[in-house]
Amino acid sequence: MPKLEIIDPWAFTERYTFSPAVRKGNLLFISGLTATDNRGNIVGPGDIVAQTRNIFEKLEALMAEAGGSMDDIVKTVDYITTKQGYKGTAEVRREYFKNGFPAATGIVVKELLRPDALIEIDAIAVLD
Repeated sequence: MPKLEIIDPWAFTERYTFSPAVRKGNLLFISGLTATDNRGNIVGPGDIVAQTRNIFEKLEALMAEAGGSMDDIVKTVDYITTKQGYKGTAEVRREYFKNGFPAATGIVVKELLRPDALIEIDAIAVLD
């Protein structure tokens, strides 16, 4: 088994110099995800809740690809460019984390690398 197992359901590594997720042992480190479609266009421009939902859909797909589920996520970090509407993202979290919430951090930043992204989320999971 290679030292790092790359989890890449979207063939990101063909276009980018990072992996969507890397597994080392039973730990899964998930790169920051933004709300984009399969062409890289922002989904839900101006709507942090819609962007959060898109990110959580991707997160769920990554977890399935790694052989886990959302219940295996132990930590998330939200990087947000605005507080406007941020409280609405809690409802999205409730939809996806049904068996308890992971530890979480929220950080307000000036901007994100992808223009029009209002939120970027990274995560850590433990796969049993």
